[in-house]
This record gives sequence, C-alpha cells and structure tokens, in this order.
Amino acid sequence: MGTVVLIGTLSVLYLIAYRMRQIQLRALALDRFQTFDVSTETSLPEVSPSMRQRPVIRRFLWIPWVCGLFAAMIIYWLVGFSVLISMTMGLIVALLLVIVEVWNAQRQAAKLEEQLAEAIDLMIGTLGAGAGLSTSLSVVIEEIRDPLRGQFQDLLGRINFGDDASQVFASLAARIPLDTFLLFSSALSVHWEVGGNLTPTLAAVGQTIRDRLEISRKIRSNATQSDISTVAIIGLTYFIALVMWRNGPDQMQAFITSPTGEFFAAGSMLLQAVGIVWMHWMSRAKF
Repeated sequence: MGTVVLIGTLSVLYLIAYRMRQIQLRALALDRFQTFDVSTETSLPEVSPSMRQRPVIRRFLWIPWVCGLFAAMIIYWLVGFSVLISMTMGLIVALLLVIVEVWNAQRQAAKLEEQLAEAIDLMIGTLGAGAGLSTSLSVVIEEIRDPLRGQFQDLLGRINFGDDASQVFASLAARIPLDTFLLFSSALSVHWEVGGNLTPTLAAVGQTIRDRLEISRKIRSNATQSDISTVAIIGLTYFIALVMWRNGPDQMQAFITSPTGEFFAAGSMLLQAVGIVWMHWMSRAKF
C-alpha cells in the first residue's frame, strides 16, 4: 500500500514540477526575446537595475501550498484521520487553490490587456490629430484608470525627467511580462529611435491585441467550464462520503482506520489530485 501511494505522490509532484518548469522556460524565453539584439534600432535594451520595479501582475504561488499544509495539519489533529489521508486531502486543497491563483493572475492580465487596447485607441486618435507621443500619453493618463494608469504615469514621468526612452519602454515590458505589452513597448521604442508615422503601427498593434483578447476569452471560457466541472465532481464525491458517514459513522470509521480502507481512500484522493493537475494542464492552451 505504502509503495503505491508513494509512487502516486511522486507522480503528482512530477507533474507539478513539470508544469512549473514550463512556466519558467516560457518566462526565460520571453526574457531572452526582450534582450535579443536583432539590430541596434529595433531591439529593446536590457532594463537597468534602477528601473526595475515589482511586477504589476502579482503571483502568490506559495500561498496554496502553505494552505494545503495547514489543511493537512488541521485534518490530522482535529478530525483524527491518518497521516496519509490528511496529506492527500491537503494536496487536493493546495491544487484547488493553485487553480484559483492562476485564475486570479489571468484575470489581472486580461484587465491590463483590455486597458492597453483602449489606451492604444486613444493614442491613435491623439496622434492622428497631430499631437506628439508625450501628449498622447498624457491623454491616456487622463482617461484610463488603474492599474494601467499608474504605469503610464511612471512611463511619462521618467521620459520627462530625461531617462533613456528605450530603457523606460523596456521597463514597462519587464513589469508587465505579457506579449502584448512587449509588442507595444517595441513599437514605441522603434518610433522613438527612428521616427516615422506611429499611427499605422499602433493601429496594427491594437488590432492584434483585440484579436488576442477575443481568442483568450474563448479559451478562458472553456477552461473555466473544465475547472468548474472538476471542482463539482470532487465536491460531489465528498458530499456522498459525508452522507455515508452520517448514516453509518461506526462503519465508516472502521473502514477508514483499516489498512484496506486507508489504502482505497488515500488512493482515490491521490487519483483526484492527478485528475486536477491533468485537467488544468489540458485546458490551458497557449497561443
């Protein structure tokens, strides 16, 4: 029994580590793309340490695992389940909270991208009227709200204070590590270095962002349905177990405390953990 549970636990940990490694590689690839020197005119420079700030999209990847550990301790001490069952239930709690954390990060990213699309529309109208880039940024600051408003205020303030514009644009892409902001920052950096008409470029960037938003909404809708189905199925399982416990507490207590019952209970919850990771991974399409 212990060997099977150990193998299952290691499998879940491997899937989690594999997913985290994918996220790290994606972030590393984005960072290398930002600093890759295609030409001195078109590449974003590396952000100086003085301009590095805390990322706008805040991630709390450690909170789900701490909550899962506390849940396992509470189940072990207060409910009286075995260490094995308590650990597997804590793992399920942690994985469900990971889904919530990822959903929260995606919600923040979607809000920023929607605000960026609105800001680009305002800039296109202002630039089309003959205003300069600084004036168009000022108009955007007056019209949009936080959280993007503070980023544009920092952007314009650094430029007005004489900081290197390419560094300032690169810092925006570093604080908001999204492909849309990298594209927007690159367009502004190229225009600042070589000049030209920025309106057609921003129009193309804005259309690209809106297309991505439309696709991401469809993907999030399907992913949300998958996550809700997963949570509903798991909740139904524990609801049935609670009803059985209430109807026959002595029998359920004897079953849980027996080696066979502990094996089946821990094994089923471990398979649920594998299913959570699997369904969440399959529903996250990249584009």
